[in-house]
Amino acid sequence: MALPPALVIGTGRYIWTSMWHLMMSRLAPRSPSGAYQRPESEFRHWIASGPDSSFAPAADRYVLIVGEGCPWAHRTLVVRALKGLEKAIAVVKVLPNVNAGGWKFETPYLGCATLPELYRKAQPKYGGRSTVPVLWDSQTGAIVNNESADLIVMLDGQFNAWAQHPGLDLYPEDLRGQIDAWNDKIYATVNNGVYRCGFAQTQAAYEEACTELFQTLDELDRVLGAQRYICGDRVTLADVRLFTTLFRFDAVYFGLFKCNLRQIQSYPNLGPYLRDLYQLPGVGATCSLEAVKRDYYGNLFPLNPGQIIPLGPDGANFSLPHDREGKFVQRHL
Repeated sequence: MALPPALVIGTGRYIWTSMWHLMMSRLAPRSPSGAYQRPESEFRHWIASGPDSSFAPAADRYVLIVGEGCPWAHRTLVVRALKGLEKAIAVVKVLPNVNAGGWKFETPYLGCATLPELYRKAQPKYGGRSTVPVLWDSQTGAIVNNESADLIVMLDGQFNAWAQHPGLDLYPEDLRGQIDAWNDKIYATVNNGVYRCGFAQTQAAYEEACTELFQTLDELDRVLGAQRYICGDRVTLADVRLFTTLFRFDAVYFGLFKCNLRQIQSYPNLGPYLRDLYQLPGVGATCSLEAVKRDYYGNLFPLNPGQIIPLGPDGANFSLPHDREGKFVQRHL
């Protein structure tokens, strides 16, 4: 005899909810209120010149380890492309390891099949999170840094001797206060804000995160109605940090993470601004919408148990005219 529908539903809900909370406890640590709390990065060494520095600037010494779907890793690829550092800093890619819940190398790297193995190669007793991006020092066999906010500052300022575009300053001294202020707000409410929406474990935590997210997006849209970039007429690290979230927004965060009050392409200024950044020299080549959809929809099992990857969007919008180049007086890259 078939079980009564109410019993089937109740049993299934109980089992799934219990397992969901168990999986989310590892994927997305939460506060008592159910809000997502992102752990801090643990490797924070710095590339710098001078006798006291363990990691001096050099070509062909450092390797960026990235996952194409990850927005934090994508930041480093964008800066590497804008600065023209492709010949000086190699890239090694990892893919989501769905069954193990981490990252694995496309092909084994330094004898390691997975990213956690590389972390333990650098620090044998390491038991923390093995995240991307990673800046690996091939000379000493060490992880220099795994915090994207640090890495993009280093890539912008410490490798100019080997950059094809050394004159491009993405973190200019005269704008640093403004850049830092925007970065703090954008990180809390947009970059991490979309994760606070998607990984929220209570309705109240979700609504708070979603409200803050769209308040900042609305504010940015107003600012970008008066100037080409966030801090004026120049591309800066504030634009880079926002770009990688906006690139993923309509394809992933809008649906999978429930950030669905508005799409980025529907904003009168944010939509064209996103296309403007995408079309900067070298940036589009760092973007793979198919990898983004594959990694999010295929890897985040608690949010998408069926692992069905949507067909759209196809990314054609990113190549449409943005009409911002002639709208504002700006400095050219």
